[in-house]
Formats: sequence, C-alpha cells, structure tokens
Amino acid sequence: MNKLRRNLKIFFLFSKYSLRTTLQARLGIVVFVLGKIIRFAALFFFIYLIFIRTKGFQGYNLNQALIIYMTFNIIDTTSQILFREVYRFRPLITSGRFDLVLTRPYHPFLQILVGGIDFMDIFLLLPYFAITMFLVIKGGYFHLINLLAYLFSLIVGLLIATAFHIFILAFGIITTVVDHTILIYRDLAAIGRFPIEIYQEPIRFIFTFVFPVALMTNVPAQILMRKNQGNMFAYGLIFSVGLLLLSLWVWQRTLKRYQSYGG
Repeated sequence: MNKLRRNLKIFFLFSKYSLRTTLQARLGIVVFVLGKIIRFAALFFFIYLIFIRTKGFQGYNLNQALIIYMTFNIIDTTSQILFREVYRFRPLITSGRFDLVLTRPYHPFLQILVGGIDFMDIFLLLPYFAITMFLVIKGGYFHLINLLAYLFSLIVGLLIATAFHIFILAFGIITTVVDHTILIYRDLAAIGRFPIEIYQEPIRFIFTFVFPVALMTNVPAQILMRKNQGNMFAYGLIFSVGLLLLSLWVWQRTLKRYQSYGG
C-alpha cells in the first residue's frame, strides 16, 4: 500500500510538471485543440454522408456507426492522454539520458509511459463522452447493465492499447525508432473508426485476432448495442491480459540488451 501511495505521488508530480509545460504555450493549446476538433468533425460528417445515402451498412444504421466512431475516439484519446510520454522516448535513448531514468528509485514506466499526461486531450474527452451518451440514449441502449459492460470493455481496450505502447518502448530500445513505429500503430488503429464488418477477409480476421483493433473499438460498441453475445468480450479479456503480460516480458528481455547511445 505504501508503494502504491508513493507511485501515485510520483505520478501526480510528473502530471503537475506536464501541466506547467503545457501552459507555457497557450496559443499552441488553442491551435492543437482546434485542429483536433476539425479532424473529428470532418470524419463525423464523412460517416454521416455515407449513411444518408444508404438505408444501412453491413447491418449498422447511422446511429450505431457513430457510436463505434465515438468509441474509437474515446479509446484513442484516453491512450494519448495517458501515454503521451512514449512520443518523447526517442531523445532519451539517443542522448543516453535513459540511463538516468533506470537509476532512479521508481519503475521507469512512471516516467516513460505515464509520466507526461496530455491535458490538452482532456478537453476533448469530456465532449466525446457526452456525444456518445446522446447517441446511446437516442438509440435506446441506455441500460445500466449495457453501460457497465461497455465501460468494462473500454478498460479491456485500454489494456490492449497499453500493451502496444509498451511494445513500442521495447522496440525503441533496440532500434531507437519510436516516432515512426507509433505513427504506424495509430494508422492501423484508425481502422477501428468504422464497423469491422465493412472489411473483407482476411483483413477482418487480422484486425480482430492479430492486431486486435476490433477488440479495442468495435466490441465495446457491439456489447453496448447488444450486437455481441459476450463470446468476443470473453476472448478480448483473455487476449488483453495475455498481450499485456507478453509486452511486459518483452520489455524485460529488451531492457537487458539496452546500451547507452549517448555521446
């Protein structure tokens, strides 16, 4: 319990420093948030245009497709809020400053994984939840059991996102390549903006059971809309825990191969 309290204290300390850094560029905050809003609105409108020209799409109506899109945004934005420091990992490796992180009396993930909370994305997360709840109420899915299952499924999706970010950190130790890797991850994850049923096999299989985008975004929305009987939820729970444990094992193995690149 004392160790947990100490880790939380360190986490909040890093978060405070991150907030101070963010507030130093207030114009940048406005531009950043505005850009995200424009991108979100453009894709929202794109989905709307598709569905107003059709009565349905692979068994989904407009409201259901938008719930999947909003679920993707919630997962994606939450992972960016929590794991923004991963984007800054490469300079630590190439400069050799990662040596100092490893010598500090706390787990390195407190600094390199969750050590830089992105407060700018928090401004977007709350409206995302509000829009999602509006769509849920409009679609008639506002039931306590559905909502609890949905929230738990979001946690499963975040576990998968956490595992992938740990893999990216491990890959960065070996190759010093982080920026391109995380962009590839985000591009692949973006497939989850839409119902997975719109993709043909084997793409659908790959993004469900290999790179589990569907487990992160589609399955939570399907459970909420009662389109999933629970088998994929059970698989997602087992898969997410297994993937997280695998990522931690890979991290430990990779850490043994770390060499200081600074100089």
